[in-house]
Amino acid sequence: MDSVVSDASSPGVATGARRGVTRAASAGRTSPRVEREEELKPWQTDITRAPIATKIVIAGGFGAGKTTLVGTVSEIEPLQTEALMTEASEAHDDLSATPDKTTTTVAMDYGRITLDDDLVLYLFGTPGQQRFWFMWDDLVRGAIGAVVLADTRRLADCFPALDYFESCGLPYVVAVNHFDGSELFDAEDVREALSVPAQIPVMVMDARNRISVVETLLALCAHAIATSPE
Repeated sequence: MDSVVSDASSPGVATGARRGVTRAASAGRTSPRVEREEELKPWQTDITRAPIATKIVIAGGFGAGKTTLVGTVSEIEPLQTEALMTEASEAHDDLSATPDKTTTTVAMDYGRITLDDDLVLYLFGTPGQQRFWFMWDDLVRGAIGAVVLADTRRLADCFPALDYFESCGLPYVVAVNHFDGSELFDAEDVREALSVPAQIPVMVMDARNRISVVETLLALCAHAIATSPE
């Protein structure tokens, strides 16, 4: 599994988009689909209907599960910029917790999921390594919120993402992505370890499980609405 200061203004979201998100928010383990035969949505066949589009950022440390999350939930074949890891990265990327990892995201992951008929969430996964952080400002521009993936084996790796979204004022939730064989922790224990404020949702999820990912995205949408209701 795969898994700094920005513009001063906090990205907003149109009233119509928030209404659509509100409708959607009130609304074992699977593997990402390799091949997708896309089923056309009503808004795709009716030129008089424009979809309500929202942008969500998926962030977190190296190897936290960002690429897996996007691939699990995307209704289209996700765009991935995975590159083979080479000896040149050995001094920079800690593989102690993920010894079988052979690729890494070098630009972004991109996917799409449609909720509530015409509410479309566009997912942008950020690269986790510090040397790629310069791209974050562009990736988060226009987003309504972010999901910060936390790996309990390396909780400190998600601190840069937490600091980044706090500094730029973008609503976010923390999703604890438990890996096979890792020690299980309650969400509140992770909140305390990361010093996450009480108003920020902290969830336990599995990036390989579609339902779990959708619940996390809906929690983010609801939190974004509560944070910036106008």
